[in-house]
Amino acid sequence: MAQPNKKLPTRTVDISCAKCNAAIFKYHKGGKGALVKCFIERIAENYTEQACHCPGCGQAFARETLIRGAPAYKIIGGKVRMK
Repeated sequence: MAQPNKKLPTRTVDISCAKCNAAIFKYHKGGKGALVKCFIERIAENYTEQACHCPGCGQAFARETLIRGAPAYKIIGGKVRMK
C-alpha cells in the first residue's frame, strides 16, 4: 500500500473540541474535504495530555489506528471542529 506524502501541506488548520471548544491540535491538512483522519506525523502542535481525549472535557474524539501503514487518529464524527 502507498504511504501518505512525506512533504507536509503548507495549510494548517486548528482542531478544537465540538463540546467544550478546547484546542486539541494544529494539523497540516491537505485537500478541502472533511476531517476524517489525522496522520500523527502531520500534527504541528499537540495540546492533548492523553491521546485521543479532549484536554478540556476528557471526551474521546478519535481512535488510534494504522492507515496505509502509518499511525493515525481516526476521527469520530461530530466530536471535533476544524477552522
